[in-house]
Amino acid sequence: MDTAVDDRATEFHAFFERHYAELARLAHLLTGEADAADDLAADAMVALWHRWDRVRAAEHPVAYARGVVANLVRSRIRGAVRERRRVALFWDRRSEHTDDPDIPVVVDVQTALRALPFRKRACVVLRHAFDLSERDTALALGVSVGTVKSQTSKGMAELQRLLGPRAATELVGGRN
Repeated sequence: MDTAVDDRATEFHAFFERHYAELARLAHLLTGEADAADDLAADAMVALWHRWDRVRAAEHPVAYARGVVANLVRSRIRGAVRERRRVALFWDRRSEHTDDPDIPVVVDVQTALRALPFRKRACVVLRHAFDLSERDTALALGVSVGTVKSQTSKGMAELQRLLGPRAATELVGGRN
């Protein structure tokens, strides 16, 4: 086997060992599904391996990897939405709208996070659960720092509405 190939494989293996758990955690927080998170993190690692030369040449390889996970999650969510629409069309269900919904007193954080649109959820999770800077979050999601600021702010406002101001503040460790 070629020495360059051995070095490439060793370098990727070290990257995998250092970052797989973090990428799986990110996928879990973005999807709310533990089983899907492992699959998504594994799929991301396969994609990273296939583009390893590009990844290792990137200025921020971990940000690149987070972006791959975010894109895979986005694709999974879009696929699930399309599938739900197909099922709904197939069964021709009537609207399930309720005039007076029964809202539970306590809403857990994962449910509240899942209620956020993807970009807001991703910004809140990366900024507060992963404690990334606005710049690193922007790099991971492929958006501007301004987008990160606005989406994080809007996401936190929505979480405060869903969870209450005290619970949302505790979620982010008192950070604003």
